[in-house]
Amino acid sequence: MLPNHAKLMKFFSASDEVVGRKKLQKMIYILKKCDIPFEEKYEFHFYGPYSEELTLRMEELCNLGFISETKEKKSNYFQYRYKMTDQGEEFLNHSNVQIPAIDGMVAKMTDKSSRFLELVSTMLYFDDLKRQEVEVKVQTVKNKQNYTDKDLQSAWAFIDELKNA
Repeated sequence: MLPNHAKLMKFFSASDEVVGRKKLQKMIYILKKCDIPFEEKYEFHFYGPYSEELTLRMEELCNLGFISETKEKKSNYFQYRYKMTDQGEEFLNHSNVQIPAIDGMVAKMTDKSSRFLELVSTMLYFDDLKRQEVEVKVQTVKNKQNYTDKDLQSAWAFIDELKNA
């Protein structure tokens, strides 16, 4: 029953709450690149890797009442908070979908900013290139973000930490 939806619910059971649509997109993409079997297809978008499939699945999970979406007005934009509901926990209890343990990885990503996760996911998007080529590519496609060498080194260390967890 809805295996890809159940995989997302497993993600939400590992996180208390996810704040921000961009952060959610990046977290799922990073997990996917760490060999967690999420099947959403991603394309490169303005804020890095983006999955329309993930957006649609999240809409469905909200409509089913499995995930609560809270919209908050910030100074000049809206921010969304996502959290699993009791109905979502019940659905997950009836699901037999299995994924590797992700609690530690999710906790580490939850502590990071959307900007940092955007950098990490962008670097992973170009992981078919050599390390130096990745850095040049990131600086080209994300030039307005003004990522420093220190940011890039932190992102590489974070990628290593996640992949070796």
